[in-house]
Amino acid sequence: MDILNILQLGAAAIRQNSDQATTGLDANELSSALGQLLGGESGKPDLGSLITKMQQSGLGDVVSSWLGSGSNVPVSPEAIIALVGSEKVQEFASRFGLSQESAKNAIASALPEIVDKASPEGSVIEGLIGNLGGLDGLSGLVNKLF
Repeated sequence: MDILNILQLGAAAIRQNSDQATTGLDANELSSALGQLLGGESGKPDLGSLITKMQQSGLGDVVSSWLGSGSNVPVSPEAIIALVGSEKVQEFASRFGLSQESAKNAIASALPEIVDKASPEGSVIEGLIGNLGGLDGLSGLVNKLF
C-alpha cells in the first residue's frame, strides 16, 4: 500500500468519526491536508518523528498498539497539539472551516489508521522503508529511536 492510499484511509477515518463537522469533507482534500500536516523535510509524511514524539510524551503504549497487529488504542484530542503543533492544527482547522476542537478530533481519528497501515502486519520497518522515504527515512527513524 502506498502513502497516498494510507492518507486516504486516514481521510476516511475522519469522515466516519462522530463529529458532524467533518463527515462531509472532501476525501482528496483531507488526504492532501494530512500529508501536509505530517510532512517532513522530504515532503513525505514523517511518521518517525511522530512516533518519537509520542514515545517522549508518555504515549509509547498508544503508538505501540498502532504498530502492533492488535487493535489501535485511540489518542486523545488533547495530545494532538503536543504531537503536531498548534500552528499545524490551526492551519488544518482553517483549511476546512473547522473549530480547533473539531480539527483535533479529526487528526486524532486519522493518526491511528495512518500509522497502523504504514506498518503492515506490525512491521514498522517494512512500512517505513516502502512508504516513508526509503532507507534514508528508516535511517532517520533509527537515529531518533536510538
